[in-house]
Amino acid sequence: MKAIGYTQAGPIDAAESLIEFETEQPTLGPRDLLVEVRGISVNPVDVKVRANVSPEQGHKIIGYDAAGVVRQIGSEVINFQVGEEVFYAGDITRPGTNSELHAVDERIVAKKPQSLGFAEAAGLPLTSVTAWEMLFDAFGLKEGEGEGETLLVIGGAGGVGSILIQLAKQLTGLSVIATASRPETIDWVKKMGADHVINHRESLVDQVKALELEPRYVAALTNTDDHFGAILELIKPRGHVAVIDDPQVLDIKPGKMKALSFSWEFMFTRSMFQTEDIDKQHQLLSRVSSLIDKAKLVSTVTNNLGKLSVDTLKQAHTHQESGRAIGKQVLEGF
Repeated sequence: MKAIGYTQAGPIDAAESLIEFETEQPTLGPRDLLVEVRGISVNPVDVKVRANVSPEQGHKIIGYDAAGVVRQIGSEVINFQVGEEVFYAGDITRPGTNSELHAVDERIVAKKPQSLGFAEAAGLPLTSVTAWEMLFDAFGLKEGEGEGETLLVIGGAGGVGSILIQLAKQLTGLSVIATASRPETIDWVKKMGADHVINHRESLVDQVKALELEPRYVAALTNTDDHFGAILELIKPRGHVAVIDDPQVLDIKPGKMKALSFSWEFMFTRSMFQTEDIDKQHQLLSRVSSLIDKAKLVSTVTNNLGKLSVDTLKQAHTHQESGRAIGKQVLEGF
């Protein structure tokens, strides 16, 4: 089968930063699905892995979102049948989705929203799982809770921020402040449903205080190092900060007086460690699929680059690395 990957980590402008090659069809485990990939998306994790993680041997295939058609099922699969259309975020410990066929554990897969095409559906899983786990696992909220409280989303126009705003507004009572710095990103986060928009290139403290709001929850999605002092000043006592990026230094000691809680969110944890509740990702993606089909959530895709190829995938990686990506970029299958 065809796949796109690399043999040596490095910058996207290197001659062979991404290459197409032929490889063996995946072998299925008992709970695995073999999916014919019809759509993929690009996330920050794709560019981080490509730039920093060289293969132990041979080629490394990345790609952590997919939508496609089930072509084979493992001996113990219970949720899916051959021919069904599915979507999912994959497992970082296994080969990725930038290939014609892909093997994935059914417990992190859901049926694709019927109202979306394959590429557009592929723009949702990784960010939706991340946002859902932040709201309902890290923050410990239950659906319908949060009335009278505020969520501050730092980096609201990215993939995770775009769906996090929507989930918070549709499934909780939270008021949402989102940060954005350009006219187009400000318009985008308003479209996603943010109640208030502030500029993360200016003083977060001054802007939030001007709103006369005190966030109980903070989703630190980008540049946490730069904003952490402001987060600690703004957040309510006994508030909760959830982080998804990679801060170099994070001193949480100043949070003691406010009795703050801190969480890392890493949506690959359940699949990486085969946790006893791994099936929660199947369940939450099924809910997201239903909410999309009921028009309670909208697509966060802003750019479809066409068929998957070395050239189009390089374009997507380059734009993702630019720091100017809004929502999600997707590609069709080969």
